[in-house]
Amino acid sequence: MSDVIATISSRSVHDAAEVCLMEHDIEQKITLTNTLTEHFQKGDLDIGSNMAVRTIPEPGRPDYPILVAPRELSRRSMRDEAGRAALVHAIAHIEFNAINLALDVVYRFRDQPRAFYADWLQVAQEEACHFKLLAAHLNKLGYAYGDFPGHNGLWEMAVETDYDVLVRMALVPRVMEARGLDVTPGIMAKFEQVGDIDMLKILTTIQRDEVGHVEIGTRWYRYFCAQRGWSALETFKQLIEKHMKGGVSGPYDTMRRKQAGFTDDELEYLEQAGAR
Repeated sequence: MSDVIATISSRSVHDAAEVCLMEHDIEQKITLTNTLTEHFQKGDLDIGSNMAVRTIPEPGRPDYPILVAPRELSRRSMRDEAGRAALVHAIAHIEFNAINLALDVVYRFRDQPRAFYADWLQVAQEEACHFKLLAAHLNKLGYAYGDFPGHNGLWEMAVETDYDVLVRMALVPRVMEARGLDVTPGIMAKFEQVGDIDMLKILTTIQRDEVGHVEIGTRWYRYFCAQRGWSALETFKQLIEKHMKGGVSGPYDTMRRKQAGFTDDELEYLEQAGAR
């Protein structure tokens, strides 16, 4: 492990992010991600690489959970501890995938401002923190990450958007992750009803940080639109029509989406598109 950490400190930020991205062991992935972020913040890592960017059909992850179609996922009834654990596991699985998604942004999209990579390494580090909180809570319930199946929807969208940084910013943080802003209040209410105060605190932390993550995606999305002279609103509409065949489901947490940078025009479009 120490050899890998030493190797990270001598690489470009892109090559080091690839090492973290492809690491299968979760604890090592988190340690490597924290090490990468610290070295980048100290200015130890260069921007740029001689290594070609490649499509990654599957990033590093443990053998479990097994991946299934969403319809095959475990039922998440709050009536018993197993159902609660399945829901905690589902959220932990999203957070684990989010670590890889943020690392992939740093690995894949070259020739961007240093602040771009700083932002996405911050996201990776915070997603890792969320995962650790959820995994620990899962352990308290008598389960572990990997005990329930998961699905691969987030990573599938990462592969689908790997051809353009603007498209990635539009559809992963601003659609897939923004959906988390919409559904989290309802999930929090469920845990409050069963008296799981510890989970409620974890979700409060995640909710706060995720507003920031979606805002980062929004800010860089607008940056790339301005760079190309494209309308942010019209481009957003076109990309949703192209990639989100089933539309974007509501209802929407308007307050938090606005905090994350969504405009009234974008929210109006989403409401109209979701009503079709």
